[in-house]
Amino acid sequence: MEGRTHYAAAVTEELIGQTVTVAGWVHRRRDHGGLIFIDLRDRTGLVQIVAEPVHAENFAELDRVRAEFVVAITGMVRARPTGMENPELASGRIEIEPLRVTILSEAKTPPFMPAEAENVDEMLRLKYRYIDLRRPSLLGNFMLRDKVLMAVRSFFHAHGFLDVETPSLARSTPEGARDFLVPSRLAPGEFYALPQSPQIFKQLLMVAGFDRYYQIAKVFRDEDLRADRQPEFTQIDVEMSFMSQSEILDMMEAMLRQVFYESLGVEVAPFERMTWQQAMEGYGSDKPDLRAGEPLMDLTSAVRAHIAWPVLQAAPFAGGAVMRHYQPTRKQLDGWVEFAKGQGASGLIWIVKSGEGLRTSAGKWLDEQALQHLAAAARLGTDDTLMIVAGEKFPSLAVLGQMRLEFARQEKRIEDGWRFLWVTEFPLFEWSEEEQRLVSAHHPFTMPHPEDIDLIATDPLRVRSQAYDVVLNGTELASGSLRIYQPELQAKIFAALGLDPEETEEKFGFLIHAFQYGAPPHGGIAFGLDRLVMLMAGARSLREVIAFPKTAKGVDPLMNAPSPVSTSQLDEVGIQIKK
Repeated sequence: MEGRTHYAAAVTEELIGQTVTVAGWVHRRRDHGGLIFIDLRDRTGLVQIVAEPVHAENFAELDRVRAEFVVAITGMVRARPTGMENPELASGRIEIEPLRVTILSEAKTPPFMPAEAENVDEMLRLKYRYIDLRRPSLLGNFMLRDKVLMAVRSFFHAHGFLDVETPSLARSTPEGARDFLVPSRLAPGEFYALPQSPQIFKQLLMVAGFDRYYQIAKVFRDEDLRADRQPEFTQIDVEMSFMSQSEILDMMEAMLRQVFYESLGVEVAPFERMTWQQAMEGYGSDKPDLRAGEPLMDLTSAVRAHIAWPVLQAAPFAGGAVMRHYQPTRKQLDGWVEFAKGQGASGLIWIVKSGEGLRTSAGKWLDEQALQHLAAAARLGTDDTLMIVAGEKFPSLAVLGQMRLEFARQEKRIEDGWRFLWVTEFPLFEWSEEEQRLVSAHHPFTMPHPEDIDLIATDPLRVRSQAYDVVLNGTELASGSLRIYQPELQAKIFAALGLDPEETEEKFGFLIHAFQYGAPPHGGIAFGLDRLVMLMAGARSLREVIAFPKTAKGVDPLMNAPSPVSTSQLDEVGIQIKK
């Protein structure tokens, strides 16, 4: 074939009268009154080819082509007839009259056509992913992903960060998700682990004096999957020395603002900031969607003062979610009661204010005066509805937070746009019922809040951390923290987690030893690249922004992985399958 001279989208009116060569796939073929119309598709879009019988050889070749054949066409660019333009295409005002047609590759009838793939079963699409990826919408996601990566790299390069690759074979470490293990042939019975994060390596780079590091890192976690989670995914991994938490947040915010501007042409507003406590109390979530209406309310004092029901009087907390300009039917109200119970609430009290007054599900315990007090406490206006859940504080807030989101979804009240948020001061520890011990809420290298260090030994669940998350429209995009860099403080954290000195030495000795040779103050963050692109593209799942993803069961239908291996391969690494 002659070398391609133009991509499809580049063949525009400026080229009328010129000869071009285009190449790609036959997207669609139509016969109209002796004319053959071919929509040729490449990475940039479509261009129309129109063949007439007068050019017998070219016409015969195009008569043979079918959908998804790969062809190269050299032809004359001409204007489309008046009224036949397609304004949705970059090449929509021209067509190509073929002078030479070369069929480069024939194609069997595919199991589905790319243009129709939206309505095809996902397992079939993943099995034939190379066909699925021919969809313009999916291709657009990867073009966006490329823009995002270019903007990320440009930002970090301009701010003095070094791009450093860290190992993909490391040792298994505790305090995280399950590792993917890799047996060692040269050390039978011992294993590498694929990295869940480059966490330890990037801290060691700070000890080495690299000062500012970033990496587009592939990481692996053997955990249950869902729409926004895959067993292998990509992080934008970052670490910095000699910077305060506020300076780190400012720099990462600037990076995201540059990414959105260069990738989407969008100027996002400055990020809001709130503590974990404020997020939980205001929204019942540590990743609140700020687009879904006003915060929740603490009505504990009002409920105790005006509701005589002993069950509510004994409840440690009562919270409220106000649904503005909402007059639900009794059926809808019953639905909200069931929704609250489905989220774990023991019950739900509703109060509806209309032009006729107040009505409630708790009429047996609320007289008119009590209703008026509660309505005033919640600042109810005419046509507003108040939902009250009582019980333990954070479980009650979580129920109300889900109700707030569901109401916004049902009533289409979620605002358009991008609402970023920094959430800070997460708890340092959590209690694991399964393990019956303290575990790290973030990871064991997270710096505690300086005001709470004395609580590590006496009241560890009250210790705040210097950890922070970026949240976008209710989705966590990144987690980070300042790191512990003093060996004594790190040892104190390991002790609180129940790790004895011998176990600490075995699993983390290399890091502790490194800190003894001069470690700078440092901190960092890791962004989920796939999740970021998913949100920016408006995609429904991570599988739409990962070229070759796994299913919800961790299966790759294209490669049929995971798959058995031979007995000889198992013998080489000293492994026997236990059935």
